[in-house]
Amino acid sequence: MVQTIQTRDISLYELEENFGLELVTNSNFFPEWIENLPLLTDIEKSSLERVKSNYSNLTKRRPMSEEVVKMVVLSPLLDLAGFYQPNFEIKTETSTEISAVDESVIIVKGSIDVLVGNRRLWILAIESKNTKFDVISALPQALAYILDTPNAERPTFGLLVNGREFVFVKLVQSQKPKYARSDALSIEKPNEIQQVLSVLKRFSELILL
Repeated sequence: MVQTIQTRDISLYELEENFGLELVTNSNFFPEWIENLPLLTDIEKSSLERVKSNYSNLTKRRPMSEEVVKMVVLSPLLDLAGFYQPNFEIKTETSTEISAVDESVIIVKGSIDVLVGNRRLWILAIESKNTKFDVISALPQALAYILDTPNAERPTFGLLVNGREFVFVKLVQSQKPKYARSDALSIEKPNEIQQVLSVLKRFSELILL
C-alpha cells in the first residue's frame, strides 16, 4: 500500500516513526547558531535597521503574506549574507520527495521555497497570518524537506522565517537522522535580527568548506 503525504501535513511524530528522525538537545550538536559568529559592519547593521523599518511599516497595515515576507525580509538578508554572489547557487520552488518502506510505502512530497549552495541550506518562508502565529509550527514541514538532501554525509542547515521570527535547524544523517533547532529569534527584539544575519554569514562559510 502506498500512502502519499504532503509536507505541509506531516507531523514530527510521523517523521520520527517512519524515518527515524531524532531530536538532539545537547547544545554541542548545534553550536553554529551561537558560536564563532562573524561580526557585522556598520553598513550591514544600518541595512538591517532598514529591513526592520520596512517590516514595522508594512505590518501596521496588514499581516504579511508569504510573498511579502520573502521580498521584504528574506531577500535582503540573503543579499547581506552574500548568497547572491558567484560562489552560491539559488533555487526556488524546488520539488522534494522522501520515502520510507516498512509494512507500507510512505511518500512525502512538497516544494521548498529557497535552496542555497547545492542543497546545503534550505529555507522555508511562512505566511505570517497574525501576531500569534508561531514559526516553529512549520518545523515538521521543513525537516521533511531537509531529509531529501543529497549531502547525507555532511550537516545540512535550514531556516524557518515568517517575517517576525526566525528559527535555524541543523540536520545530520551520517547514521540515524538527527536534528536540533535554535531558539526563535525575533525581528522585534533588540539585536536579534543582527544575530540572524551573523548566523547566515556563518552558514555561508560552512557551506563553502
